[in-house]
Amino acid sequence: MRGLIALFLATLMLLAPPAAAQGYVVQVTITEEWVEAPADVRVSAEPLGETADRAIAFRRARTPTAISAYGPFRVIDEERAALVGVTGPATPWQFQQMMTDFPGLTRLDFIECPGTDDDRANLATGRMIRAAGLETHVPDGGSVRSGAVELFLAGARRTLADGAEFAVHSWLDDYGKQADDYGADSPEHRAYLAYYREMGMDEGQARAFYDMTNSVPHEQALWLTAQDMREWLGNDAPAGDVTVKEPQSDPKLAYLDFAPASF
Repeated sequence: MRGLIALFLATLMLLAPPAAAQGYVVQVTITEEWVEAPADVRVSAEPLGETADRAIAFRRARTPTAISAYGPFRVIDEERAALVGVTGPATPWQFQQMMTDFPGLTRLDFIECPGTDDDRANLATGRMIRAAGLETHVPDGGSVRSGAVELFLAGARRTLADGAEFAVHSWLDDYGKQADDYGADSPEHRAYLAYYREMGMDEGQARAFYDMTNSVPHEQALWLTAQDMREWLGNDAPAGDVTVKEPQSDPKLAYLDFAPASF
């Protein structure tokens, strides 16, 4: 065994270039950040009174270089921040701290947003985004899924670029029940409908949008293109030509196939 090790070391020495030919060693620092989010998805049976999570899949996404971080938020400059991960119980406090430290923020970009670990905190964060008067924006390649859709809707002004994508699905509670297992007037449904009305929808619009989000079962996802979401937002989002995304390869994912209501 020792003979083999000695032979291996001798071979390495023969292969190594002379010291004079080795040159300089250069160290390169890459200023990129990759975000991963969990794929587990659940919603509490209580009307947002317990910790719940609602997220769709995970993927790796390159995010802009940030000057400061607050949980899933990244401050890009004095006027712009980005959402790059899953929201959770601490997110309202993290958002408040960010706004305290950077009061000049005017826009929140949605880069890689799988959803939330806590629906109650997520809706509270959405209300704080609206109260702060922030614009919510999804750039080309931005992905807004599940509970993150509620945060996008919270923008005082909502804009999205061609190539933005959205995904929704039915929630699932701790007892294995999905949204359509509950009565139309149940507290579980009323919590979301009330939120949509606060974000500017009337009762009919809120119901239509909520029904759309629950139109596919929990284990699947309904993918919407930028044009789909523009139609749901009506005049609140800029019009323009849209490059429609090709259908995902996963057969469980379905694109929107019915005409959305006009807000």
